[in-house]
Amino acid sequence: MAIFVDQNTKVIVQGLTGGQGRYHGLRNRDYGTQVVGGVTPGKGGQDVEGIPVFNSVAEAVAATGADASFIAVPPKAASAAILEAAAAGIRFVVCITEGIPAQDEALVYNTLLRRYPNTRLLGPNCPGIISPGKCNIGITAGEIAALPSESGPNVGIVSRSGTLTYQALYELKQRGIGVSTCVGIGGDPVPGTNFIDCLREFQADPETHAMILIGEIGGSAEEEAAEFITSNVTKPMSAYIAGVTAPAGKKMGHAGAIVSGGKGTAKGKMDALAGAGVRIGLNPTEAGDLMAEIVAAL
Repeated sequence: MAIFVDQNTKVIVQGLTGGQGRYHGLRNRDYGTQVVGGVTPGKGGQDVEGIPVFNSVAEAVAATGADASFIAVPPKAASAAILEAAAAGIRFVVCITEGIPAQDEALVYNTLLRRYPNTRLLGPNCPGIISPGKCNIGITAGEIAALPSESGPNVGIVSRSGTLTYQALYELKQRGIGVSTCVGIGGDPVPGTNFIDCLREFQADPETHAMILIGEIGGSAEEEAAEFITSNVTKPMSAYIAGVTAPAGKKMGHAGAIVSGGKGTAKGKMDALAGAGVRIGLNPTEAGDLMAEIVAAL
């Protein structure tokens, strides 16, 4: 099995006719993902290398039976695109768009909770999700992800950092460890899907035998995850927290990672996770080494 997406997931790309949507949408299709359509208002009836384009998500869903959407549109259009997908009945939305104002993200998140509780949003500002060998939605390079095996052990990955998502995948591939699903939740202040959402799914997934969590400074998501792990997770875990040397009060890049008042520090997050029984690596490679030890003992 896998979490959130698998070989039966049918994907449309909102923004397929744009440069980023076309490039990554076609890469997703070439990986083996069922990319069944694209959506660009005013360009219905066209196609992109055989993928039909529709004027609206509702039209695309009616024609293709799509149940997932990959949103690759500019920030000013992203919020409306997410809500359009939800209104059309899409159950899983991946939005890679960076630069959406936090106020807009909060409005979209709460609108989804209130009006469209059956739609899950991944992102914004995230690399997406890959269930190796089954489905890849977003900008992750499929070739760096090791396929899961029927006998296992297989590892689930959840990460706030885009680049470290890729490194976590590759660290495991170098060690011959299969991945059930890798979820990049993004580092924006109001993510549609958080650590706990993913950990809950991995805990329930029989194909996932262990988990890696990649966090970073700022906010309280990792501490909240540690509380959840203590009470709800029985599968072994390793983790890495980025930002050990970051100065307090400094926002790090576009991640929305800011440390203030002694809260949100890398050390605080590491201590919380260690207290929940998670093995902590001091760098991504060490987190991979620790997972290799965990897998060898299963």
